[in-house]
Amino acid sequence: MQKQCLECGDKIVGRIDKKFCSDGCRNAYNNRVNKDSKNLIRNTNNRLRKNYRILESLNPDKKTRTSRAKLIESGFDFNYFTSIYTTKAQTIYYFVYDQGYLELEGGYYALVKRDS
Repeated sequence: MQKQCLECGDKIVGRIDKKFCSDGCRNAYNNRVNKDSKNLIRNTNNRLRKNYRILESLNPDKKTRTSRAKLIESGFDFNYFTSIYTTKAQTIYYFVYDQGYLELEGGYYALVKRDS
């Protein structure tokens, strides 16, 4: 029995477990299947990725301090984060995946990286 490419339907030549006739078809298929179906989801994910990259670049040593102005200047959006962690002392950390921030006095933020 001859297998057909999942993307274009062409005949597949080669290994028995192949699903695509070429890298191009494999890429096109996966891009189509994994495409975010709605603009809202795609835009939210893009903002989260941007916030993560900003926190990561400002916090290379897992713990530092920065100003609110520097975060905003970098394009950080405080409305997008993935989780909130409240300590026993009621201190609230906001996290974007494993990168977190805590508001301090005087317009400063403590940046932390949670161990995975």
